[in-house]
Amino acid sequence: MKRVKLLWLLCFTLISMQSWANTDIRPVYLRTEYKVNPFVEESSPRLSWELRASGFNQSQQAYRILVASSIANLNKHIGDLWDSEKVESNATNQVSYQGKALQPGQKVYWKVKVWNAKNEEGLWSTINSWELAKPTKSEWTAEWIGKDLNHLAPKGEYHLPPSPYLRKEVKVTKPVKSARLYISSLGLHNFYINGEKIGKDYFGSGWTEYNKRVYYNVYDVSKNLQQGNNAFGAILSSGWYSGYLAYALLVGTPQVDRFYGNFPLLKAQVDVEYADGTKEVFYTDKTWKTGVGAVIESDFLQGETHDARKDPKGWNKVGFDDNQWSAVEVVADKSDRALEMYPSNPVRVVKELPIKSIKKIADGKYMIDFGQNFAGNIRLKHKAKAGEKLVFRFGEMLHIDGKLVTENLRRARAIDTYIFRGDAQAEVWSPSFTFHGFQFVEVSGLKEEPKADFLTGLALSSDLETAGTFKTDNDMLNQLYSNIVWTQLANYIDIPTDCPQRDERIGWTGDAQVYMRSATFNNDVAPFHKKWIKDLNDSQWENGAYPVYAPIPKNDKGLAAIRPSDTYSPGWSEAGIICTYEIFKGYNDHRIVEESLPYMTKFMAFLKSKAPQGAMVEGIWEDATPKGGFGDWLSVGQKTSPDLVANTYYYYCTKLMAEMTRAIGKDQLADAYTKDLELIRAGFKKHYMDENGKLKIDEKVYGNGDGYVEGQNGFSGHTQTAYANAIYSGILDGEDAIKAGQFLRDLVQSNGDKLTTGFLGFKPLLPALSKTGSVDKAYKLILSEEYPSLGYEVVNGATSIWERWDSFTKDKGFVHNAAMNSFSHYAFGSVNEWMFQNLLGISATANGYSEIQIKPEISSGINEASGSYHSISGKISSSWKKTGNKIVQHIEIPVNVKATCYFPTANASKVSINGKSLNSLSYVSNVKEGAEQVTAELGSGKYEVVINN
Repeated sequence: MKRVKLLWLLCFTLISMQSWANTDIRPVYLRTEYKVNPFVEESSPRLSWELRASGFNQSQQAYRILVASSIANLNKHIGDLWDSEKVESNATNQVSYQGKALQPGQKVYWKVKVWNAKNEEGLWSTINSWELAKPTKSEWTAEWIGKDLNHLAPKGEYHLPPSPYLRKEVKVTKPVKSARLYISSLGLHNFYINGEKIGKDYFGSGWTEYNKRVYYNVYDVSKNLQQGNNAFGAILSSGWYSGYLAYALLVGTPQVDRFYGNFPLLKAQVDVEYADGTKEVFYTDKTWKTGVGAVIESDFLQGETHDARKDPKGWNKVGFDDNQWSAVEVVADKSDRALEMYPSNPVRVVKELPIKSIKKIADGKYMIDFGQNFAGNIRLKHKAKAGEKLVFRFGEMLHIDGKLVTENLRRARAIDTYIFRGDAQAEVWSPSFTFHGFQFVEVSGLKEEPKADFLTGLALSSDLETAGTFKTDNDMLNQLYSNIVWTQLANYIDIPTDCPQRDERIGWTGDAQVYMRSATFNNDVAPFHKKWIKDLNDSQWENGAYPVYAPIPKNDKGLAAIRPSDTYSPGWSEAGIICTYEIFKGYNDHRIVEESLPYMTKFMAFLKSKAPQGAMVEGIWEDATPKGGFGDWLSVGQKTSPDLVANTYYYYCTKLMAEMTRAIGKDQLADAYTKDLELIRAGFKKHYMDENGKLKIDEKVYGNGDGYVEGQNGFSGHTQTAYANAIYSGILDGEDAIKAGQFLRDLVQSNGDKLTTGFLGFKPLLPALSKTGSVDKAYKLILSEEYPSLGYEVVNGATSIWERWDSFTKDKGFVHNAAMNSFSHYAFGSVNEWMFQNLLGISATANGYSEIQIKPEISSGINEASGSYHSISGKISSSWKKTGNKIVQHIEIPVNVKATCYFPTANASKVSINGKSLNSLSYVSNVKEGAEQVTAELGSGKYEVVINN
């Protein structure tokens, strides 16, 4: 009987669903401003979704969005805030909210449904939400508070004052309906309510140009408050605001810390709505009290010291006696400083690593190996007597004799210390206000050999959704991909840093721009770069140039405060255009173009001033420091003319600007950039190309190379880097591009199929070879295990990407100046772009991957490869395998995406899809035969393709 009732219920459900849905197409993964159920600050946030549907060639013809003030309304299909009604459009992302104006603190709920290509109505999505935060500073009641403890810093090599502890007790008089913590800091903070730390985030509120902009975060603390007395507490640290930055100590800058302010500050408030509808706000002001505690030293570069004996027991709980604590200092805000919602995802622990090995190296001293180079901290779990101390030193590598490599840390102390309280149980501790780049930890002070769970590695990174997968039948290449991923995680910590270990950790623009597209294939980097591109715009120089790193603190003379000679450089400054473009292209983000346009046009005018006749001639960049800029940083052998490379970047940026301005309706501006393209191309060919198409330079201008980066090696225009950039940028076309491809091939071949490129040359090298018909040479380079190559790093034990091609060898150790020897530097990981776009064959032909091509390049050395990319339009998969005289491909295309697929055969009859001949399938269109390949258009679905050769 129960079975009969169940069948009737199932039939009734199916009939009910069919009455309002004629197809199974359904929106999934709803996001607002790239995030799921977020707090946002935009009055018109952008909504996005992906689609699921069975079958083939499914697409969206129209959508309807409902936004409501309650879930109950949405369940009744009532959009009391916005009912878009049926909109004829295939857009699934960057759809702006067009409803009623929302109030600060208002939470809204939304859902969406779509119609397929046959105009059949689909299923409603699940319900998601967003909540408006505080769009204006006037919504804030809280004041900036803190305490200057600089006088308590012990005298010594480093100036390291203790962290201020802040507290306040408040009374909640009624049952709480909801409560939100809005919190910002100039510096870093941990915030507590009734003894519990709020959030799992590290290093909020991030690094910004603090004089122009500071960010806040929001947390739902409804369940943290209790009726009656409540205790708020916070610990502050210097962070980027008032701590040590970069290499100021190393280069002898008079100011080495406190670049933005003298001590950290906190601004926080808890907005409470009671069950009866009344509201109350608790906030930081002069009534808070401050003291000191267990965090006696903390600094990003120098490390953290925690004396657990000095922890004021119960300081962040109700009832603590704070009579001996002093009043906080209230600091006036800068009237012109923006206070905005943090746009990126927070830094969090993204992976925990167990100890791989423990080795005793002296009495009380052990070497811990985590087996992976990463950025982050350790979590200690250990029992010891009160006053006993453990000292932790961090390093990426070991010398051949087993000693920890610390030379490459330069003036970063990178030491953590824990002094035990003497608890009966094992004490658990992890630093909060520092991080390190390391694989190895040297521990001093142990009384006996530690247990295997004595330490846990905590890998920190901005918590971005994983986007890519990649695997082949080549173990070295698989390890290389792992190295790329780990290096990105280690350097995507609030800003895109060059390295996480030494006294640097700054957002070098050259590194960022060459790696940008590679980054998108590994993670959803849109929120991360939405934040950093603002940093970049805020840091723009008055002359229009973008700086060589961002944020970049400036002194009272308007110069770079860390090192006054840090200004701009060709190949670096272009990050302002290139990074913006990659977000525009990869995520269909027009708003970032509109917001960045004033800065980008100012930069393009700066570039144009360097090339009044179309070409940037030799010597035009001598005003940069170093002379000519950084050029093809860390290339091998003869240097490429930095001015020639600057021309290719000028052309490339102009091309990107023409596309971006056209997309946002700035046609007049787009026409001007399009016109400039031909002038730049003509000037480049006239000045840098001989009658045979060979690239040349006026070598006399460079003399003996004094003042230029690695200028002693001499300069040339006939280099791998020069041709790779010329081909990649598109500045050479037609027959000129063909000749450049041949010159590039010859240079690679004459060098024993080895590269000679640095940062600026390696990114375009393999794509340029592929584009000009030398896929075989690209494969030789990616699979090489000889110096110089990424494979050389892998066979020498690398678990991350190195700064130098030959940073270390197993037989010789460290062959370069250790101070400039980072083992976690993502720039050369820019080959990831080729791995996804060429080896797997996944690339976008329209914004946001709404149209794509699947065109894997199959050559000798690898027999199978597979991978996927989760784009903003959905997951795209591509794999191929050689089996005898066949090639088998597996392709997955998301709903609402069209793909042009390339099959390596000249005869369509040799291609079958899902077991049937290519030309017999109704869901395949535009089949074309070429001299070397067959192309066909496929819509959504999963396909097994067999090519018989």
